[in-house]
Amino acid sequence: MSDMPSRPGDPERNRLTGRLVRTARVGANLSGAGMAFAAQSLFGGEAGDEKIAKALAAALGKSKGPLMKVAQLLSTVPDLLPAEYAAEFSQLQAEAPAMGWPFVKRRMRAELGPGWEAKFASFTHEAAHAASLGQVHRATLHDGRQVACKLQYPDMASAVESDIGQLRTLLGLFKRMDGSIDPDAMVEEITDRLREELDYGREAKHMALYGAMLADKTFVTCPELVPDLSAERLLTMTWLSGDKLSAFEDAPQETRNRIAEMLFWTWWGPMNSYAVIHGDPHLGNYQVTGGGTGINLLDFGCVRVFPAKFVGGVVDLYRAMRSNDFDAAYAAYETWGFENLSRDLVEVLNVWARFIYGPIIDDRVRTVADGVTAGEYGRKEAFRVRQLLKEKGPVKIPREFVFMDRAAIGLGAAYLRLGAELNFHKLFEESLEGFSIETVAARQADALAAASLT
Repeated sequence: MSDMPSRPGDPERNRLTGRLVRTARVGANLSGAGMAFAAQSLFGGEAGDEKIAKALAAALGKSKGPLMKVAQLLSTVPDLLPAEYAAEFSQLQAEAPAMGWPFVKRRMRAELGPGWEAKFASFTHEAAHAASLGQVHRATLHDGRQVACKLQYPDMASAVESDIGQLRTLLGLFKRMDGSIDPDAMVEEITDRLREELDYGREAKHMALYGAMLADKTFVTCPELVPDLSAERLLTMTWLSGDKLSAFEDAPQETRNRIAEMLFWTWWGPMNSYAVIHGDPHLGNYQVTGGGTGINLLDFGCVRVFPAKFVGGVVDLYRAMRSNDFDAAYAAYETWGFENLSRDLVEVLNVWARFIYGPIIDDRVRTVADGVTAGEYGRKEAFRVRQLLKEKGPVKIPREFVFMDRAAIGLGAAYLRLGAELNFHKLFEESLEGFSIETVAARQADALAAASLT
């Protein structure tokens, strides 16, 4: 499969009319939230933030599409949004109502031609899964293989560009209300990742990249592309079956620990060896196989490739936290791209770093939360950081930090759900064996070239 450029005269390309229609629809949904914000500005009150948050969440839930996906994403970065907003946004469901058979027939005909059904032995009319940007159908090929067909919803290019504008407005509102964090670079990062999620050619390459990076981890299975049945807005890949992580919450401790250890290597292995992360590590993107002896990794639309020196900063900060070396921590933040730092700001950032790095600093068997309930995990630290930044900040968060922070929290949530008890420090040290920025850079370059990624 090629890079799949837009077709000439493509009616679903990013276009002004599509953006205007989307903006009007989303804008109407957001109007109630705007009125709540105006009322809060006029009358204030301790319940004001909560009212605005509820209004925004309701509006975003109606809008669906990219902006709803962004709200879900923002809720997983505890140090970005005030607690009231994070709580409301986290309740937005990842599942979206599937589009019906008429849409499926139109999409499949547009991507594979009028005789598309003959290319399959069977094709289910009902979607197996539906999300904010597309839906998945299960099918069988003539050679007996079970496959997943991922279909992109119509007019998503226009929707993304429209919703990016809405996102800037939304985060501008938070910036004016709070002011402790400057989200501008974060908006740029989220924007680029959203656009990439619509590029199914790139996602296919990400899938191949992960298959190669995890080839030595025999317990992980990634889907394989079926190139002849994939196109610009259709990805066909091998169907993977497994159980949800939640099905193992009451499994024996040894089983839960084994699953958590597999999750660790599936995420940290590519990070520390190739400077690549799976940027959407929510529970639905993992399946457990063999009763807890293997896992499937799904959905490669949101993959972040970092410069090797960024991972060097991650390792430097880890070592600085372990040795309580303030100057080394300061240098690590600069490596990451934090600007205009001061001693006071670094002290504040270290509060959050000690929380994020806590499990891998502590050389003992423990849970991630270490006695803190899942519902309270990170809240105390996030609140303290936000209050301190109001006094010492603001701080401009570098764009690379968005998905690193989000992914760390997402992985921690999986460990919490499993109640895993591991020596995370030993696992992390093992993942750093032979680590150097030069080695990571060379390994990454080879892997990206093999996957035809630039």
